Amino acid sequence: MAVREVLKMGHPTLRVKAEPVSESEIQSKEFKDLVADMFETMKAEEGIGIAAPQIGVSKQVAIVGVPKDNPRYPDAPENEEEPELDFDILVVINPTISVVDDTPSGFWEGCLSVPGLRGYVERPSKIKVDYTDIQGEKQSMVASGFAATVFQHELDHLDGVLYVDRVADKNKLAFMDEYLEYHDQEEEE
Repeated sequence: MAVREVLKMGHPTLRVKAEPVSESEIQSKEFKDLVADMFETMKAEEGIGIAAPQIGVSKQVAIVGVPKDNPRYPDAPENEEEPELDFDILVVINPTISVVDDTPSGFWEGCLSVPGLRGYVERPSKIKVDYTDIQGEKQSMVASGFAATVFQHELDHLDGVLYVDRVADKNKLAFMDEYLEYHDQEEEE
């Protein structure tokens, strides 16, 4: 297990659609090592998710953590509607998203690949994620609210999309200090 360098916005790997992971790859030591490295990197960076392209591996795998006491997201709301999402970390392989409720839900997002910035992004409020788990089993789950945002953000990376691409109002894209001074209070209102 190793902490890997997180690629930053501007690196071409972040803008390419990632390749699917084969069934045989999922069982390989190399793939298990990749997932372990992703976990270690996410933990070291205090992230709540990471996708393989962010560490330079163009494969359709992401790790998502619904935040519990994460220092980067201290005010993250609980996922009250979907209590079964009470997990720390979930590995999703070859995921697909379908929208369950397209009512917009907006949050200020950050990204390990776009350090020092936050941007307000509206996304569908409830989604279904079909994916393969780390054991190679097909799974489905429904996420709403902030959890749905986290999944959509991480899975966007697998399509070469960054959250800054989804910031509709560029006045709501800010450096972290300015976000804390001028915009953080908007979330509490």
